[in-house]
Amino acid sequence: MGKTLFELAKQAQPDYPHQIILAKVDGKLHELKDTEIENEKVEYITTAAAVGNETYRRSVVLLMLHAIYQTAPEHSIDRVTIEYSISKGLYCSLKADFQVTEEFLARVKTKMQEIVAADIPITKRMIQTSEAVKLFEKYGMEDKTKLFKYRRSSYVNIYNLDGFEDYFYGYMAPSTGMLGVFDLFLYDEGFVLQLPVKEAPEIVPEFAPQQKLFQVLKESTQWANMLGIDTVGALNEHITNNDMNSLILVQEALQEQKIVEIVNSIKKRKSTKFVMIAGPSSSGKTTFANRLSIQLRANGYKPHPISVDNYFVEREQTPLDEDGNYNFEDLHAIDIELFNRHMEQLLEGKRVCMPTFNFKTGKKEYGNDYLQLGAEDILVIEGIHCLNDEMSYMLPKESKYKIYISALTQLNVDEHNRVATTDGRLIRRLVRDSRTRGASAARTLGMWESVRKGEEKNIFPFQEYADAMFNSAMPYELSVLKPYVEPLLFSVGEDEPEYQEAKRLLKFLAYFLPYTSENIPINSIVREFVGGGCFKV
Repeated sequence: MGKTLFELAKQAQPDYPHQIILAKVDGKLHELKDTEIENEKVEYITTAAAVGNETYRRSVVLLMLHAIYQTAPEHSIDRVTIEYSISKGLYCSLKADFQVTEEFLARVKTKMQEIVAADIPITKRMIQTSEAVKLFEKYGMEDKTKLFKYRRSSYVNIYNLDGFEDYFYGYMAPSTGMLGVFDLFLYDEGFVLQLPVKEAPEIVPEFAPQQKLFQVLKESTQWANMLGIDTVGALNEHITNNDMNSLILVQEALQEQKIVEIVNSIKKRKSTKFVMIAGPSSSGKTTFANRLSIQLRANGYKPHPISVDNYFVEREQTPLDEDGNYNFEDLHAIDIELFNRHMEQLLEGKRVCMPTFNFKTGKKEYGNDYLQLGAEDILVIEGIHCLNDEMSYMLPKESKYKIYISALTQLNVDEHNRVATTDGRLIRRLVRDSRTRGASAARTLGMWESVRKGEEKNIFPFQEYADAMFNSAMPYELSVLKPYVEPLLFSVGEDEPEYQEAKRLLKFLAYFLPYTSENIPINSIVREFVGGGCFKV
């Protein structure tokens, strides 16, 4: 009673092991500002929560940008861009009249630490959208002026740190004093802002860049720049200018070109008999496997699709998670011995009766599905553990060609606000789960954290072992998915635990103009989610 939210959080901090950065007031998220609290229920959010960690990371970006401009006042900086996530951090590029060096980054880091020590408030003001356009035109931030051109709301929230103003999508920390955990590393043609994760919010994780993944992200960004759809504002301009059809066809052609490159690589490996495909949820693995198979046929192969899901152990043998539920994403949920024995027999030219897993009975069944490999036959195997050699330990290394597929979003909201890859995949899954399984948005949102944990354990640690990587994301797809997913998200009630996440996604989608799916080719990966494709999904 009679205290502000900021004062209450400071008073409560000794009772929390991690930094309080946000709060819920009567169930609604709030920044820690000087809002007076009167007879309301307050819950504190720390940096160990997902939304708290994102708030921390976003706030450190503002801190870094301010420090960069303060460190190089005598130089001309044209643009600082937050490109994509790498090694738990954010890869950034700087376009200026000087080169980024270790010495420059050291000075930026020192300046950031000084600002943290000064504990400067991060303030917010609401201005008219038309005023925001003029403001960012003055600052030379063209991506923001394009973004606000299509904004329906009449007002925009602008954040200010010691006179440095910027727009950010999402909540911010109240001051710089809580932003002391970070590091800067020179990498490739830019640099990485390394940031803590929610599992260890007081520690800067080791900088261990994944070179193969980085090159795919870099190539995808170059494609987006070439097509002129690197930001949401640019995408919206293409939609209003009615030139989306050609852009869609070019993007599809670029993906097909990449598939052809993978097939050419397979052809050089004469001993390849097993093409192993793995990737996180909603990556478009099924459509990719079908399109890859078509290109393999065009090159003289006889591909045979195999789903590792048909090798699940009997239901009663499935490992349990910490809550006592069946853990179908555990490696040992797969009958590894049977899978290896069958694959080895096929490699030896033997005839094998292939199993089909009955998900209703929880048992493998055997019918008349026999398989025998000839000289031109090749198996296209899809499953979350396919990059893990423990799953295929009996197979010679030279017989396996591993492919990692993921939807690595190459689109940014603007130069300082990323579109998270996980958000793109989540929106894909919401649409597909509703269409193919009748699942509500609340159910899909409620499962997502568990899905993400499984990916972190079973997929991401093995991605750099892949022989090839494929990015299934389309820069235009969120505009296509928007009309499908918005009604699903609006169906989540305020009394449901998933409401805040649904509200966040709706706010995010408000940046995008909708676009029809009518012009999407029937073999597109996007069709795996919206329907109408030529492949069985």
